[in-house]
Amino acid sequence: MADSAASRPTVLVTGAGGRTGQIVYNKLKERSEQFVARGLVRTEESKQKIGGASDVYIADIRDTDRLAPAVQGVDALIILTSAVPKMKPGFDPSKGGRPEFYYEDGMYPEQVDWVGQKNQIDAAKAAGVKHIVLVGSMGGTNPNHPLNSLGNGNILVWKRKAEQYLADSGVPYTIIRPGGLQDKDGGVRELIVGKDDELLQTDTKSIPRADVAEVCVQALQYEEAKFKAFDLASKPEGVGTPTKDFRALFSQITARF
Repeated sequence: MADSAASRPTVLVTGAGGRTGQIVYNKLKERSEQFVARGLVRTEESKQKIGGASDVYIADIRDTDRLAPAVQGVDALIILTSAVPKMKPGFDPSKGGRPEFYYEDGMYPEQVDWVGQKNQIDAAKAAGVKHIVLVGSMGGTNPNHPLNSLGNGNILVWKRKAEQYLADSGVPYTIIRPGGLQDKDGGVRELIVGKDDELLQTDTKSIPRADVAEVCVQALQYEEAKFKAFDLASKPEGVGTPTKDFRALFSQITARF
């Protein structure tokens, strides 16, 4: 096959300025023989933070019109946008209690995780995108999950609504719901897939961001990852065998949602 851009899928990563999004964007750039990478960020500051290349688009995902240029000519979309709760100032850990959280105005989960993700799915579908990988979160089966009370944002409720919208969209999808995200090395742990938050009842309910990022990229390469939704966690480092066969991992998954 001729080594031209035509033979390599163009992949857009949204939330490319975020902690996991950056890793995915960099992985795609490193594998330039396999992928043509694009990133989407909200601000010029985020664009500069990830290298400021011309393949990084700036757009507000809440504004549908701004998304169209970024998804034009894209084969696959990896959605890593998320509302981020901020801690209210003045919390003193020495006094006990818990910090309080809030979302900035207009940046609540309903606007970012629901409307913003729905906009991305609609724009991708209109542009003929052939595969959408959406990174959500474990915990979505429990409306009373503590994360929902942060800033009264109901973040997992809105994430789940976007996941359902994607599953109903008709576009081939992969929905990844990781457990607690860790800033640790990737590629050195055995990964575990599950469903319906069953992993939250076990001791293995966290995963390095770098491993989540790798699963996102691997999902683009296997038919076994399409029309699947799964929870994702890892065994502790040194336990089990580091996952290398991603087709086998995706083949374990039977759930469509």
